[in-house]
Amino acid sequence: MRSLLIALAATVAIALPVRAEDVTVAVTAIVEHPALDAARDGVKDALAAAGYKEGENLQFVYESAQGNPATAAQIARQFAGDAPDVIVPISTPSAQAVVSSIRDIPVVFTAVTDPLGAQLVKDMDKPGGNVTGLSDMSPIADHVALIKEILPEAKSIGFLYNSGEANSVSLLEVMKEEAEKAGLTVVESAATKSAEVQGAARALVGRADLIYVPTDNTIVSALEGAVAVAEESKLPLFTADTDSVSRGAIAALGFNYYDVGKQTGEVVVRILKGEKPGDIPVKVAAGTDLVVNKSAAEKMGVTLPESVLSRATRVIE
Repeated sequence: MRSLLIALAATVAIALPVRAEDVTVAVTAIVEHPALDAARDGVKDALAAAGYKEGENLQFVYESAQGNPATAAQIARQFAGDAPDVIVPISTPSAQAVVSSIRDIPVVFTAVTDPLGAQLVKDMDKPGGNVTGLSDMSPIADHVALIKEILPEAKSIGFLYNSGEANSVSLLEVMKEEAEKAGLTVVESAATKSAEVQGAARALVGRADLIYVPTDNTIVSALEGAVAVAEESKLPLFTADTDSVSRGAIAALGFNYYDVGKQTGEVVVRILKGEKPGDIPVKVAAGTDLVVNKSAAEKMGVTLPESVLSRATRVIE
């Protein structure tokens, strides 16, 4: 009887459907904020469009470092041990943590401003090794032109950033070059963690004619603190991140990060289908949107010109 039960159990076990996850894609971001979250969702949707669907043939793992570089390093080590098919670090700090820890798993970074400066790859066209990805280098010259169009009397730009983020340091250098061409000076104010953002914004009051926030994860994650200062002081606040405009910035000319994520996901699919990451060139993400916030502009004492409103991709009332 016992042998019969064992045989029956074995038969049932064989008959039960076993749903194996065919591929695993592990995603990590330095912090959670709308732009990085949108990039993550874009990656997942691009995978689904290519037939890799979570719960069917895809295991999609996501970890946030909650703004802590040490946690980002821990996540990278965890992923190295788990050995997924592809790792997707979102943001420069997460990409640096992953690339420094992993040599034998394909890595596709995204939302990285300066892949060369961050030492993620040595050649954008022929990255080699196990790494490729997408850059979101901001069109800084266009940002300066937009600022001049909205605030023609401005003489100085307050650059609010985390001096510990390599992407922001790269953007600061580009901003200095472009501002000088336009006859503007740059005033720096740094916050190394989210709790310092409001104070760093307040340090620009009386020293700059406006606040500019680059694609800096620390500042963007605590943007409301900077917006409060901007409204109180009538100090216009611009960002490079279009998702930040609905949170109180006047305007942003930049990428739709969901689309950036989809473009990244398409690269992941190429690797899942057999291409080597080192053979895929690193590209700058395609497409830019102009988003403006009329209510925010009014709170900061700014009237948006019709020339800007007429070509905006989206106008927030």
